[in-house]
Amino acid sequence: MTNEEILKSMYDNTILGKAVEVKTLTQEGLEAQLDPTDMLYKALLPALQEVGRRFEIGDFFVPEMLMSAKAMQGALTLLRPLLAAKGEKTLGKFVMGTVKGDVHDIGKNLCNIMLEGAGFEVIDLGVNTSPEKFIAAIQQHHPDIVGMSAFLTTTMPMFKVTIEAFKKAGLRDQIKVMVGGAPVNAHYAELAGADAYCPDASSTARKAKELIGATGASPSGALADAVNAVEQMMSVAEPEEKKQ
Repeated sequence: MTNEEILKSMYDNTILGKAVEVKTLTQEGLEAQLDPTDMLYKALLPALQEVGRRFEIGDFFVPEMLMSAKAMQGALTLLRPLLAAKGEKTLGKFVMGTVKGDVHDIGKNLCNIMLEGAGFEVIDLGVNTSPEKFIAAIQQHHPDIVGMSAFLTTTMPMFKVTIEAFKKAGLRDQIKVMVGGAPVNAHYAELAGADAYCPDASSTARKAKELIGATGASPSGALADAVNAVEQMMSVAEPEEKKQ
């Protein structure tokens, strides 16, 4: 395929929410030496804008929006190192996971992208992460920060359960704990015993640097534009999804 054909196919497949195809096309684009910012601004972001337009007029619904957001998120995992240059020195280690009982991961993955762009080594434990799995990761990787995500009000109590498990294991004083997710707020984070709450991926990277005493803002430019675009789509999709 020509470069223009790759961009057109990325655009079409992002709209259709075909995550595997979008990631494959992104890799093909990189191998063809396509400019990563062109892939972002000429294919991925316009596709999300089109998905948003179709949602507004009733042609697309929440499942389609979520699929498109996930497709773009997969592309960003490949583009991230090129969209936000990472310093040679790692700022610190960050263990991340969605809490037990919860399988939502788009928000968590966007945070991972921004954290890596900010210079953190991220150990992603995935979704449905039990307190025991968090504890094992802390013992193995000795992170500076542990991040927990919850999308559902029914899984938010796992923040406190997991933090209490850290205390019983004698690990709580060794780490900082950050929490976030659509239904979470700063007050709930404080009640759960977390050190910080962040409402979005950009603030997660910024707060993480603050917690370890590092200076500088979170990544900006193309990477931030991409993550913000997905988050804006999610801010529309998430309340609608909970109604269903």
